[in-house]
Amino acid sequence: MKITFMGAGSTVFAKNVLGDTILAEPLRECEIALYDIDGDRLEESYIVIEALNKKYNESRAKIEKFLGVENRKAALKGADFVINAIQVGLYDPCTIIDFEIPKKYGLRQTIADTLGIGGIFRGLRTIYVLKDFARDMEEVCPNALFLNYTNPMAILSGYMQRYTEVKTVGLCHSVQVCSSGLLKGLNMSDVKVGSELIAGINHMGWLLEIKDDKGNDLYPEIKRRAKEKNMSEKHGDMVRFDYIDKLGYYCTESSEHNAEYNPFYIKSKYPELIDRFNIPLDEYPRRCVNQIAKWQKQKEELLNGGDIEHTRSREYASRIMEAIVTNTPYMIGGNVLNTGLIDNLPADACVEVPCLVDGQGIHPTHVGRLPVQCAAMNMTNINCQLLTIEAAVTKKKEHIYQAAMLEPHTAAELSIDDIVKMCDELFEAHTNAGYPIF
Repeated sequence: MKITFMGAGSTVFAKNVLGDTILAEPLRECEIALYDIDGDRLEESYIVIEALNKKYNESRAKIEKFLGVENRKAALKGADFVINAIQVGLYDPCTIIDFEIPKKYGLRQTIADTLGIGGIFRGLRTIYVLKDFARDMEEVCPNALFLNYTNPMAILSGYMQRYTEVKTVGLCHSVQVCSSGLLKGLNMSDVKVGSELIAGINHMGWLLEIKDDKGNDLYPEIKRRAKEKNMSEKHGDMVRFDYIDKLGYYCTESSEHNAEYNPFYIKSKYPELIDRFNIPLDEYPRRCVNQIAKWQKQKEELLNGGDIEHTRSREYASRIMEAIVTNTPYMIGGNVLNTGLIDNLPADACVEVPCLVDGQGIHPTHVGRLPVQCAAMNMTNINCQLLTIEAAVTKKKEHIYQAAMLEPHTAAELSIDDIVKMCDELFEAHTNAGYPIF
């Protein structure tokens, strides 16, 4: 069995996913191909993964590294699973561009990797690269399963599912931690969850049902505590707790993310909302700077003989591969094309629903209709996602403008004329930085 990791220079994430793989007994003798376009980062990841393989696996996995576009086909050839974790343009220059140019127009963001104007341009420059990935995979590993971890999840997975022949499922860790994080935040960690149902779209999947191990509905108590906490103290999850109060349901991804997926909370006309809902503007650039510094310290420790530890994480990738290889059923929350899975969302949308994984692959489950208000919230994001994909496929600049015009936070803050000017400036800046959109 061969696993190809695209974007292997994401060392910490590669360590988690491939460390999980090495700890999974049925996967221990696999072949791992590490691919990246940055030689230094690739070498660092190779050293880390080899150290894990030696410590936990008696070096049974065969690990190879492949540097540069000219070696991409060789990395992919014969792969059974392809894990995608690329970040096109990295923090510098592209994330900086995604934040600083919109600021000139008065548009502030928190994360900008999934929606917002930053999510649109991140999606466009990444699809530009994924088109080549898909062509190579169709040629040298046509039966491989593409496990996409890169954001914007719904835009990238949706493109691959609709416009390529590559079998694709999008994976995010927000589903796994949704209920436990909610209950912890409400001092309900002692409650044993018996069942739950999460469905919607990536980063806005709705916790539709949550019951304890005796079958009791937990939502009445959740709603009471969430409203009380938002009224009595500042904390890090105020936006999602406000969702519970105003929309009736909690959702999967963090409040700093969801603050920018709608027109409600980040409003220059009402700056007091930023403080009231404790919204961390420019959060992603801060994280990038901190993560870079943290990795430099970790790298020095590891490369200077420090011991490396790993316990199996909650990431889905190794569980999916193990389920397929052993034909042992396993349930995930997967991002898949809406083939009649959620009745009141469009067929072109990439939705996040429960999926059964076994030896035959990924089997999404039918959810039915979302509550109308939840579907409506999802649609405000889906409109932008579909137009971003349309822009990438048609190479028509007007679709970029339209995606931005229908992006809820952007539309709430800027005029149409400023949206067009901003998109033109972002388009030019990314192209001039060496990361073309078309």
